[in-house]
Amino acid sequence: MTDTAYPDGKTALLCVDPYNDFLAEDGKMWPALSEVSRSVDLHANLAKLRAAVRDAGHPIFILPHHRHRTGDFDGWAHLTPFQAAAREHQMFAEGSKGGDWYEGFGPDHGDIVVKEHWGASSFANTDLDVQLRQRGISHVIFVGAIANTCTEASARYAAELGYHVTLVRDATAAFSPEALHAAHEINGPTYAHAILTTEEVVGKLAGDKVL
Repeated sequence: MTDTAYPDGKTALLCVDPYNDFLAEDGKMWPALSEVSRSVDLHANLAKLRAAVRDAGHPIFILPHHRHRTGDFDGWAHLTPFQAAAREHQMFAEGSKGGDWYEGFGPDHGDIVVKEHWGASSFANTDLDVQLRQRGISHVIFVGAIANTCTEASARYAAELGYHVTLVRDATAAFSPEALHAAHEINGPTYAHAILTTEEVVGKLAGDKVL
């Protein structure tokens, strides 16, 4: 992991679900995510990474979860627990503040917004893979929420598809310290090529730019 490099023209930052419902203090999921988010200084680290990626000239992809719309899951036979909860609580409801991007973390400067994912993986039934491959991306850096659900599912899928995968320890959050630990210390090492801190990624990006 210490020799990880981020090649020019082949690297992208993938930001999972930067919605108000996850990141804003009045978001529906903020009470459950706030302890871990504050402990890792999530918002500051996301901002640092976005700035560093832009400075290095790499693209940013926004990987949004499906926004709630009335009747979305009508007739579905096998909702996941998260989908059932999302329907009950109207998570990321279209047209609501919770379903808007958190200020400063939504698409900007030509960022690519991929199709919404219905489950946990940002690759399943979306255009993410083709969007990355058409741009020659081989190295993907994952940030956003939630570490052990959508972020992990998306990163696992990326590894299965042959991408070089980086997880960032302090640029994601979970419902508990134990869940965050599981994502990075138990599950992550089985598939990720690098598990780094924000400071480490920013340093590598700056070094790559100089080279």
